[in-house]
Amino acid sequence: MLRSIITGTGSYIPPSVVSNNDFAKHLFYSKTHQPLNTPPEEVVEKFKKITGIEERRYTTDELNASDIGSIAAKNAVAESGTDPETIDQIIVAQNFGNVFKHTIQTDAVPSLASIIKNRLGIRNPNCVAYDILFGCPGWVQGIIHADAFFKAGIAKKALIIGTETLSRVIDIYDRDSMIFSDGAGAAVMEYKETNESDSGLLGASVQTHSLEEVNYINMGKSYYPESDPAVRYIKMQGRKVYEFALTYVPAAMKDCMEKSGVHISDLKKIFIHQANAKMDEAIIKRLYQLFGIEEVPEDIMPMSIHWLGNSSVATVPTLFDLVRKNKIPNHHLENGDVILFASVGAGMNVNAVCYRY
Repeated sequence: MLRSIITGTGSYIPPSVVSNNDFAKHLFYSKTHQPLNTPPEEVVEKFKKITGIEERRYTTDELNASDIGSIAAKNAVAESGTDPETIDQIIVAQNFGNVFKHTIQTDAVPSLASIIKNRLGIRNPNCVAYDILFGCPGWVQGIIHADAFFKAGIAKKALIIGTETLSRVIDIYDRDSMIFSDGAGAAVMEYKETNESDSGLLGASVQTHSLEEVNYINMGKSYYPESDPAVRYIKMQGRKVYEFALTYVPAAMKDCMEKSGVHISDLKKIFIHQANAKMDEAIIKRLYQLFGIEEVPEDIMPMSIHWLGNSSVATVPTLFDLVRKNKIPNHHLENGDVILFASVGAGMNVNAVCYRY
């Protein structure tokens, strides 16, 4: 049986570590442009308790999203052992294009996928490169795209990348700026015969909610009252996002598992978008409750948000790569393990993919 199989992964972990203590020197403002009465040290401590984030990573000044995406892509291609010239599609999940350090310029032409194809030195014109904008679930959506193209007979091999430099679109006067980080992750996926009829990608679920939800995560001006109103930064209605995620992500995960013919007792690992540790824990608890189970199994959900922060489209592929390579303590994968990828983000979009390793 032909199935979509991940044959190699790679990631880029930025070298610059930014701790919570670095933010304790900031002066934070509210969305009404008033200084917060709470001292910055207390804001930071409360933030840690809510999100679980202790530090995050920023890339170096000279690198952009296409640069770090290329690094992750090269690692994935090398591990897969594939000839880059045989790749049919390069799918890059991103949200802000290349944002040059110390500027407000965002470049999305040419696409990051085209730039990465250039960096990989791929000459084959039949290797089609394009970007997708799908909020934080973009990389998971790229996996869904590739699988659909495979089944349609349009492609047999795809390179799916998630890359972002969120540190360059944050409002430092907004306490939510502490959530975001930089990073890139990638995977090579191939449509090939499998020894087991049920290995590879088993099923997927995806939704977009764009009524009131469309403004839960968007772009807006700085909270600092004297800032330039022409410059816009990423903004988030945290409580709304939390409530939305807790309602729709578990439902999407359950729907995906039912489509895949997988019972929750068969699930070995859940790779969920690293948005907020407390939110992710609540989502997983709600998922098990949907199956009538109150106790969540130990070590079902590897986490990287505590030290990598939220790098949007890069969180899931980076986490998957780290676990595959035994770099997350107490987490590893074995052949035959059933895993679940899931994400939520601007749109508001939710998706999930069930995969047998």
